[in-house]
Amino acid sequence: MRLLILAPQLPYPPHQGTSLRNFNLITGLASRHRVHLLCFTTPEHTPSDMQPLQEICDAVHTVPQPVRTMRQRLWTTLTSPRPDMAHRLVSPAFQRLLAHVLTNQAFDVVEIEGIEMTPHLRAIHEHTEAMATPPRLVFDDHNAEYVLQKRVFESDVWRPRHALGAIYSFVQWQKLRRYEAWACRQVDAVAAVSDEDAAALQRIVRGLQVAVVPNGVDMAYYQAFSGGEGTLPPHSLVFTGKMDFRPNVDAVLWFAEHVLPLIRSRVPDAHFYVVGQRPHRRLEPLRAQPNVVITGRVPDTRPYIANAALCVVPLRSGGGTRLKVLEAMAMRRAIVSTTVGCDGFPVTSGHEVVLADEPGEFADRVVELLADDEQRSALGEAGFHFARQYDWSAIVPRMEAIYSVKRET
Repeated sequence: MRLLILAPQLPYPPHQGTSLRNFNLITGLASRHRVHLLCFTTPEHTPSDMQPLQEICDAVHTVPQPVRTMRQRLWTTLTSPRPDMAHRLVSPAFQRLLAHVLTNQAFDVVEIEGIEMTPHLRAIHEHTEAMATPPRLVFDDHNAEYVLQKRVFESDVWRPRHALGAIYSFVQWQKLRRYEAWACRQVDAVAAVSDEDAAALQRIVRGLQVAVVPNGVDMAYYQAFSGGEGTLPPHSLVFTGKMDFRPNVDAVLWFAEHVLPLIRSRVPDAHFYVVGQRPHRRLEPLRAQPNVVITGRVPDTRPYIANAALCVVPLRSGGGTRLKVLEAMAMRRAIVSTTVGCDGFPVTSGHEVVLADEPGEFADRVVELLADDEQRSALGEAGFHFARQYDWSAIVPRMEAIYSVKRET
């Protein structure tokens, strides 16, 4: 089949959720189909980042990501019925390139990766509706976005310091309910990353058929790590993720302020490593703490995961499923997580992971595991076997299967 995939960013290097999902889907699909990729680049990307994608795709088309000022964001937040995410990647240059590609190539499927790309659905319809055999339109909804904003609102609303953030999330939650429902109605097939996200989309579009295409993990990549790239202190706790993402920022601050002091009162040499690109300015005060390390972007997260005593996932908001959970499992690391942190995964607390939602309980579970090598090893092994079912080789066929699904609503 000939596939056109629209992505919000160049999915290389695959260092965080969106790029990891897109890169691995594209890699798997390109082994059996002819894939054209149309996406945005940022100043961080280098020419060498294009090469791996050019080697697996028939064509890679890019335009620079548009820049929006805070004033523009504020104006659209106040005046537009559409959510903030629907304005992020509106680009005349992208529209022209999309029109050119659709005019000069015939595709069996056009796949929209994430809600940020859905504003281009109107242009796709305009250029394909007159075709004798228009391409099937597939929307891969990486999160049930309205649920994510609802959870952020519920997390922030009782904290006076976060009042503006709570107001923003409330407004976005209401707009996203309407907009996400609209996007689902414009396509022939919708994919969600978990049963929970699928059910959330069905609550806003009655009768919607949603295929579950989970996030996955490249088991071979993580198993291939030799472990020879540095060490961390013995009682190191590691969190990985894109650190300008609000749920990740909230998770790190909550853990550092409310959980880590309880842990260090019993394990004084416990260290907390925050591993991920673009650390938000709200994290800057943590740098003054000698037991907290904020790495920023790293070329490879595997050394940190492999050398962690534990991986922690203290998320209190968000949606979808967390690739950080699968990555830790693929490296046989024991995990302590909130319930939200493992949403979408059918795990049992005490078997594949340990779940805790209150600061004291979370700290207790971490301290217990730091003192119990045997239990940490058992959790890591159970997690490893759980993660094997999420290898990308098993996930990609689930995406392929929905290319023949026609809209029923």
